[in-house]
Amino acid sequence: MQTTPVRIWDLPTRLFHWLLVLGIGVAWLSAELGGNWIEWHERIGVFLLALILFRLVWGFMGSDTSRFSQFVASPAKALQHWREMKVQREAAFHAGHNPLGGWMVLALLAVVLLQAGSGLFATDDIATDGLLRGLVNGKLADILNNIHHLVFNVILLLAAVHIVAVIFYRLFKQTNLIKAMVVGKADWPVGRPQPTGLAFSPAWRGVALFGLIYICVYFGIRWLAG
Repeated sequence: MQTTPVRIWDLPTRLFHWLLVLGIGVAWLSAELGGNWIEWHERIGVFLLALILFRLVWGFMGSDTSRFSQFVASPAKALQHWREMKVQREAAFHAGHNPLGGWMVLALLAVVLLQAGSGLFATDDIATDGLLRGLVNGKLADILNNIHHLVFNVILLLAAVHIVAVIFYRLFKQTNLIKAMVVGKADWPVGRPQPTGLAFSPAWRGVALFGLIYICVYFGIRWLAG
């Protein structure tokens, strides 16, 4: 199948994706190592919280393919895509996330936001307290601590489903989703109508937005913690 490169993803969206992968990995490793690494676990948690908030804002003011209005389809369309995917040899190409992928994005954003948020108030009742533990009572802190641990398993499950989907598309649909998320361009089949009129936000805007959000989150947490 002959293909031609077509720009799909902007740099901020690609950086978000890979920084999210890296951040979750480091957060898990630092929690497993414990000890002095818990400080890094907290730092990564704040970073991930800012990263998710950035993506939520970018979903409204970023490039066309990064906007929720472009890739969040109705459940009916997602189900239709699932049925078509099982019977069609070649993938139906989308300028961005497909209908199922859009729902996966929303799910991952929600659970990572819950994970990072609950961690701020969690406690192990021994030596480690979340940065905002002092704002809640002991019972609520225990509940949030349980949520913090439970949600991580949900993140692992969603990540596994995502990886399986990427492998499936590569092996059975001849679509390299990883390459597109690395270089920003998809291998678009020659002869198929290409997306036109896509608007891409400049990279500096995304970087500046994340920097602003991170500063607000970082100092906001410290202000709340007193």
